[in-house]
Amino acid sequence: MRTVFGVFGNPIAHSKSPDMHNAAFRELGMECTYHAFRVSPENLKDALFGAKAMGFGGVNLTVPLKQEALKIVDADPLAEGIGAVNTVDFKDGMVGYNTDGLGAKRSLEEKGVKIKGSNVLIVGAGGASRAIAFQFAKDGADITIANRTEEKAIELAAGVSEVGNAKGCGLGNMKQLIADSDILINCTTLGMHPKTEGTIATAEDMHPNLTVFDIVYNPLETTLLKEAKKAGAKAVTGEMMLVYQGAEAFKIWTGVEPPIEVMKKAVLEGF
Repeated sequence: MRTVFGVFGNPIAHSKSPDMHNAAFRELGMECTYHAFRVSPENLKDALFGAKAMGFGGVNLTVPLKQEALKIVDADPLAEGIGAVNTVDFKDGMVGYNTDGLGAKRSLEEKGVKIKGSNVLIVGAGGASRAIAFQFAKDGADITIANRTEEKAIELAAGVSEVGNAKGCGLGNMKQLIADSDILINCTTLGMHPKTEGTIATAEDMHPNLTVFDIVYNPLETTLLKEAKKAGAKAVTGEMMLVYQGAEAFKIWTGVEPPIEVMKKAVLEGF
């Protein structure tokens, strides 16, 4: 009997996680399968307990469930500090983890982007934003979090300040915020399939020394990244954050080192 894993979220049709994890399971000859499930926040508790009762090996969580999960699972210290869960393991109860920050870190580092000492502007204050802000602040970056609701950005920055330098603000002065930044990270859903025309900034807002990282990976080249290229900035696509955070989840669930290149190929073949 195959062990079932999955990803919960809403929307979820765009997810490449099933392609990625199923490719890894096939490569390793593991009797496992991974599926995407549309789950809304009000149904998350039932979905998690149902998955555990049915013998799932574990699940990933995506928008808009990462913060809601903290009310349901036993979060490890990192996820508790971040305030968001993206991976749930069922081996010993229902334990929540967060692998997003590490996935983002590895995505930039493989492109030669230095995090320590950089001024990093993160747009958005949701679950992924929280993970990246905590990880990068711990790694020595100066973090600015900009969000449509300024109070949420300020609240998140206050939490991040416990591990590093962080401040929060609204979106009213984006051009200057970008001008003062070395790295711009989109942690909103703007530009995600099917509404691909959205962007947090245009080429006129950017400068050539900027690295622009969009965690949206469907489409692979978002409007934001197209604008970054027009400005001569370095554009970093979001698929490797998906791969690296997924690889960490895979190890948590199975104790097995996953085949990174196989996972990456599976994600890219979906575009």
